[in-house]
Amino acid sequence: MSDRTAADELPALVALLAGALAIGGSGIFVRLSETGPIATAFWRGCLALPLLGLWAGLERRRARARGAVPTRLRDPLLVWAGVFFAGDLALWHTSLLLTSIAASTLEANCAPMLVTLFAWALWGERPRLGFLFALALAFGGMLLILAPKLGGGSHALRGDLLGLATACFYAAYILAVARLRRRHGTGTVMFVSTLVFTLLLLPLALTEKFLPVTAAGWWLLIGCALSAQVLGQSLIAYALAHLPATFGAVGLYVQVIAAAVFAWLLLGERLAPVQIAGGVVVLAAIGLARRTRRAPAAADDASAAQPQRASIQSSAARHSESR
Repeated sequence: MSDRTAADELPALVALLAGALAIGGSGIFVRLSETGPIATAFWRGCLALPLLGLWAGLERRRARARGAVPTRLRDPLLVWAGVFFAGDLALWHTSLLLTSIAASTLEANCAPMLVTLFAWALWGERPRLGFLFALALAFGGMLLILAPKLGGGSHALRGDLLGLATACFYAAYILAVARLRRRHGTGTVMFVSTLVFTLLLLPLALTEKFLPVTAAGWWLLIGCALSAQVLGQSLIAYALAHLPATFGAVGLYVQVIAAAVFAWLLLGERLAPVQIAGGVVVLAAIGLARRTRRAPAAADDASAAQPQRASIQSSAARHSESR
């Protein structure tokens, strides 16, 4: 890499790291929140909507200024992206209250591996042998993380299972956003999907403790909305538009490590050595899976569809760090 290229990419890399750090701290806000876990997810979206709406409006205004016709918002996939993210946040926020923040964040970020499995099921894209090995490696790492909790009679194991279920919804959200970004701007996708998941979570949020009782409680909700839903995702979206796709893994790793460090410093959560080893194994497996996520086309008659599928998977990889 030339010195000029490195200098041009430095602001984007800083933005990527800052965004990952912002998102990595979201679990702390959920744990300290004075509202229920799903209510916290609702407020995360609700309080972020004004800024996201402004972003989407400016984006569409710039499109008109360039003479382009803004895309129509009546896109069913925009709704599905919100549905998937609603399931993601509802399960993840509940998981954060039942298991450690580091374990829950790591489990939820197994979504990039599931993206490849979903692409296999939907488009017949058979993964390479290296990916299947990475999947087995990740499973072994998860067993190490769960080992101290097996037979413990606590809610922690249920929290870990919810964390893994979160990854399924997150993977579906990644695939939906990857396709949406081919025809909509980032601001539009984030605003509409956030509006949808906020409306979907409202009925569930009303069954929990809905309103914080102190000013500090409101500031925690505002901090969660700004750091996770606005600042973190915006910085990462900016960074991944200016960096090679391989840099995306940096955001994933920093997010998981930041979550563990924040939980240790602020909440005194410590992982057992076997769990730390399991986390390292899972991160290594995710890195390996990203390198081998797509096998080349095996048949000539599939070559016409391959470029579009490859583009979607590449875009999905770029979105896999945003949470």
